[in-house]
Amino acid sequence: MPKNSKLKSILIIGSGPIIIGQACEFDYSGSQALRSLREDGIETVLINSNPATIMTDPSMADHVYLLPLTTKSIIKILKEHPQIDAVLPTMGGQTALNLCIEADGKGIWEDFGVEIIGVDIDAINITEDREKFRELMLKIGIPMAPQATATSYLKGKEIAQRFGFPLVIRASFTLGGAGASFVYREEDFDELLTRGLEESPIHEVMIDKALIGWKEYELELLRDSNDNVVIICSIENMDPMGIHTGDSITVAPAMTLSDRTYQRMRDMAIHMMRSIGDFAGGCNVQFAVSPDEKEDIIAIEINPRVSRSSALASKATGYPIAKVASKLALGYHLDELNNQITKSTSALFEPTLDYVIVKIPRWNFDKFEGSDRQLGLQMKSVGEVMGIGRSFQEALHKATQSLEIKRNGLGADGKENKNYDQIIEKLTYASWDRVFIIHDAIKMGIPLSRIHEITKIDMWFLKQFEELYFLEKEISTFTIDTIEKELLLEAKQKGFGDRQIAHMLDCFESEVYNKREELNVNRVYKLVDTCAAEFEAKTPYYYSTFESDMETADGERFSQNESIVTNRKKIVVLGSGPNRIGQGIEFDYCCVHGVLAAAECGYETIMINCNPETVSTDFDTADKLYFEPVFWEHIYDIIKHEKPEGVIVQLGGQTALKLAEKLSRYGVKIIGTSFESLDLAEDRGSFSTLLKENNIPYPQFDTAETADEALAVADKLDFPILVRPSYVLGGQGMKIVINKKDLEEHVVDLLQKIPNNKLLLDHYLEGAIEAEADAICDGEEVYIIGIMEHIEPCGIHSGDSNATLPPFNLGEFVLQQIKDHTKKIALALNTVGLINIQFAIKDDMVYIIEANPRASRTVPFIAKAYGEPYVNYATKLMLGEKKIKDFNFNPQLEGYAIKQPVFSFNKFPNVNKQLGPEMKSTGESILFIDSLKDDEFYDLYSRRKMYLSK
Repeated sequence: MPKNSKLKSILIIGSGPIIIGQACEFDYSGSQALRSLREDGIETVLINSNPATIMTDPSMADHVYLLPLTTKSIIKILKEHPQIDAVLPTMGGQTALNLCIEADGKGIWEDFGVEIIGVDIDAINITEDREKFRELMLKIGIPMAPQATATSYLKGKEIAQRFGFPLVIRASFTLGGAGASFVYREEDFDELLTRGLEESPIHEVMIDKALIGWKEYELELLRDSNDNVVIICSIENMDPMGIHTGDSITVAPAMTLSDRTYQRMRDMAIHMMRSIGDFAGGCNVQFAVSPDEKEDIIAIEINPRVSRSSALASKATGYPIAKVASKLALGYHLDELNNQITKSTSALFEPTLDYVIVKIPRWNFDKFEGSDRQLGLQMKSVGEVMGIGRSFQEALHKATQSLEIKRNGLGADGKENKNYDQIIEKLTYASWDRVFIIHDAIKMGIPLSRIHEITKIDMWFLKQFEELYFLEKEISTFTIDTIEKELLLEAKQKGFGDRQIAHMLDCFESEVYNKREELNVNRVYKLVDTCAAEFEAKTPYYYSTFESDMETADGERFSQNESIVTNRKKIVVLGSGPNRIGQGIEFDYCCVHGVLAAAECGYETIMINCNPETVSTDFDTADKLYFEPVFWEHIYDIIKHEKPEGVIVQLGGQTALKLAEKLSRYGVKIIGTSFESLDLAEDRGSFSTLLKENNIPYPQFDTAETADEALAVADKLDFPILVRPSYVLGGQGMKIVINKKDLEEHVVDLLQKIPNNKLLLDHYLEGAIEAEADAICDGEEVYIIGIMEHIEPCGIHSGDSNATLPPFNLGEFVLQQIKDHTKKIALALNTVGLINIQFAIKDDMVYIIEANPRASRTVPFIAKAYGEPYVNYATKLMLGEKKIKDFNFNPQLEGYAIKQPVFSFNKFPNVNKQLGPEMKSTGESILFIDSLKDDEFYDLYSRRKMYLSK
């Protein structure tokens, strides 16, 4: 039992909707905490307003409250559950902490006799109040950059005058670097100071002397109530100081730090953690190190909670920080807990990595037209990927292959930038694609010393890039017939994909694959085991690499594969890769449920994904986790190794769906709806023929592949016309055009960005109501799980609309058409599993906008609103284990549930905030109302047309 036997019931505060700066890494830590507490027999009560996540699934906590994160909601819960003994606020990011502090200030915890565990409020106040933090650090002898606090505009001006430029402005009590900026010139200072003061809830900023070019590091620590401290992971930012850690390319373990300096840094981190308060749990400390041989260390900040980096560090090391931090909050000591991976050693140990991980953020600047794309102190990325390899180069390549930005890795794909001025500018003003730009600069012949001088990126990293380029150049002198095994093996060990090697050798990817098979250059799989294989790991968590053959005494040659294949029947679930606008955490929810449902049906479950923030990549969600890019070559090698019954693609969003064609072509069975049906729904011509055969109306449309064809189509269709590319997610590239000039400009722009794409041109039904339905189908019967009506008119992307379940304004005649059309389409597409259909309703006629025979963004929302595990049911239908008639459907919802989009426009102050057919929201929350007379509904309805843009 836990040391503190008084704790029987605990409230956990979640992080709410996903925004830039606070994403699904807190869903991961919250889910870990809930599981950890329940292992100890503790009753768990959760408050979180995000319907898209696995964390708010009824299976995760004893009581789940999908309520706004306010003190009013907290009081409601505490009244309903007087048995709650304690609150754990450290798992829900800054949102949860701020709410806990606010409730503490109002005396709510005291009134209800609730203890705060896992954190010390005084410690939070010290670390968030930059002036107090600075005073404490100087008192305990920890160096900091020259800095001072300003609570007014005049005070800020005075400090700037004293320090001189460049300066850094950081706002107190904010997340994701909100309100922070670098100020190089005096003329920019006034505006940036004002923004910082406005962003801070206490109107306070810290002004630092900028440490330009210093290197940045993070340490992840855990500490128990007995004052045992372990350092779980060291993380080095490849980018120097000045770029928010959430936007930095990071590497673990630290690569360019001398051992002497690392030991000093460890001692400083432990000293800092102990000095800020007496708490048990996780902690993240950030440092700057001077780039000279002195390696001076300066403290930047400390976060006494699990942080964005904790999820990364957990996946990088296999040490589940949030899970262990929850146990420590209960009073356990580290030496009383087991290492979760080996199950035989203690948690009071520091993980050892015999591999390298590289994290690269994923941005969505294309969604924010006119946004400032330069990276700085304010975080702008919406997701991230992680690559695991035996070397920095292999991990770097895997991470770039995971990004899903139409690149095959670093270089060797014919897409390099050849414009000298542009390259220099992108190096000077840190750009989102700098990892590719460094390669392009080296290829152009710009000396490493010049690249280092501009970027201040450590020479060690630049030399790694240079080596990759030299290898690329060497391979290019060979052909597929003349390349030798040693060189091919070296290329694979350094992470080059078959597609890249094919580009260098001027041949097909399949030829490189066959050559590898012939020469026996094959992937082997290694365990992530926390202890460099010193102890046996019980957890099947793998990454791939390439090894030279070893030779035994009797001459047998082999390379060691640690992934042992069982003789059980297996199912592979393809994950959704990095979070981005249009494909977020809702697909992670679907993948986790798919894995659990397949396990219930007796299958061995195999998860493939590369997103370190999510629950699907937790090492004990599936029977086996392959932390690999959701990239053809990696997927196919795993399938060949494991020989599964089939692959589930319809739960991982467009990422998994895009691989369906290749899987089908290579004879791999797709579980559920076939590739032919998936493709038919995407091909607008074939799909419209299907609608016509079934007498289902759809807006007039045509397709075009050139601007000339589009202009000819415009003569047949009336404006306004909705233009959209095929095979995209989140409305990418969609636009409503109202004349030929707009049409031509948009089509030319689209075909530049997405070459060889078939464009769809629909007559846009102005003033129509938009609705959507989600259903499950077993190939014979269809069950509609939910029909939603959008509050906003047709023309605003469904992901950006407020969706109301059930509909509030559709008559029986219209609803019957929706039901009939849904059933007909699901059966005509031979759907097995999930399907989402979107409708436009005009003059009581229901038109089809599109159908997606896969998991949709709204499925988790409907499941939470009705309290039914629809993804579990759908997976069992896909596997052929159940039919619709086998389920006892019993949806429970009083009143209405509204899915509300949440935007992160505050990160891009100068961007056009109007909404249209391209999705811009980063997350969502759920709102329950008893009736349409509710003030909140009235408010939403009255503003419904405000944002429509063309």
